[in-house]
This record gives sequence, structure tokens and C-alpha cells, in this order.
Amino acid sequence: MSFSAEDVQNGKILLVDKPLDWTSFNAVNKIKWKLKREFHLKKIKVGHAGTLDPKATGLLIVCTGKATKLIPQIQDAPKEYWAEIKLGFETESYDTEKPEINPKDISGIDEAKVIEALAKFEGEIDQKPPIFSALKVDGKRAYDLARAGEEVEIKTRKITIHHIDRVKVDLPYVSFYVGCSKGTYIRSLAHDIGKELSVGAYLTQLRRTKIGDYSIEDANPDYLEAEYRFGEPTDAQV
Repeated sequence: MSFSAEDVQNGKILLVDKPLDWTSFNAVNKIKWKLKREFHLKKIKVGHAGTLDPKATGLLIVCTGKATKLIPQIQDAPKEYWAEIKLGFETESYDTEKPEINPKDISGIDEAKVIEALAKFEGEIDQKPPIFSALKVDGKRAYDLARAGEEVEIKTRKITIHHIDRVKVDLPYVSFYVGCSKGTYIRSLAHDIGKELSVGAYLTQLRRTKIGDYSIEDANPDYLEAEYRFGEPTDAQV
């Protein structure tokens, strides 16, 4: 797993398990700083191939040097996530960033109704991204406008849900794996599932497990560790 300064410049694809409450930018900056320090590089290109929200964990692909040219190709690949949602409430952000609102009675909901509702979202659908998102509206980030209390209008767009499976129902919580196209917001999917069931829902946990052929199982946990040296194998790698 060790590599050299030349490898970094020629292009490396690093698979990272992004921690909870880190931004994707935080992870990229940490790796960039470590690479520059380790290999005494004054300048190095480092970027990620697909943002993960701070409240999400899991696979973040970081590209260095010439491999940054592959970022658009990787971003276009299908994604897979493990998601947990909570029924009976909503939040303004569609996740745990904002407090619960609009409580609803879920006594009429059972596993069969949940499975039936989930099936309706498979295939090509119209989805409206959350107002608390990094999308730009009139040149400004939607989340900046939303947090400032301004009205934000975001248009729906077509996305594809390839599969929803491995569903577990433990009310008020429901968890599942979802395979989807580029541009899909799982927070919006959670919100829309709640609307379909007429009880509301929001995303409580999200973990990205795959991007194309890349898997979270192959992520190196040491890349974000302070003492990890890229040019030397760790104990686990010896």
C-alpha cells in the first residue's frame, strides 16, 4: 500500500471512509496536508469524486495528481448507500441537522405498507433536492439561503433508483440499501417516502457503500489518521 511522491503526482485513487460530521472538504484537506508534509511537495492537485454530506459517513474517493482527471468519470458512476429513516416526523433539512417537526401517528403503518411504498420509488423518478443542499440558486448555495431564512425554490430533476433492498423495519425506524444514479439525494428520498406513507419521515443515518466498482470495504482507515505515513506500511500491512 506504500507509494512515492512520484506516484502521487502521476495519480493515485485513495478510498477513504469519511467520518461523521466531517465535510468532504475537511477530508480532502487533511489528506492534501499529509501528502505535502510526507513527500515535501509544495504543490499537489487533490480532489474528491462526489460530495458526502457532513451527517453521512462512508466511501469518499480522493484523487491526486493526474488522477484528478478521472473525477468526472467516477462521479458519473452509480452509487449505493445504506440508509436509515425515522417515520412519524419531518425536519426542515430532511436529516438530523434540524429538529423534528410535524409529528404524525404511525400506528397504521406496518412492514407490508413500508415495503409497498418503497417499491414505488424504483426506476426513473422526479426528485426535488433539499433546500439545505450545496446546489446553487441564483449564484448562491441553497443551504446559505435557507439558513438565512430566505425562500429557496429548487426545481425537480429526473434521477434513477436502481434498487431498494435488504429492508429492515423496526418502527419508527426503517433501514435499507439503495442503488441510485448520480445526483440522487437520499435525504429527499427519505422525505418522499414519508409523504407516500402520509406520516412524514427524515434521514437519521446514511453511509455510502459503493461508487461504481469501488467499495467501502476497500477503504484505508489510516489515510485520515494523524500519524500515518504514506511511504511506509502500517502494522496491518506488514
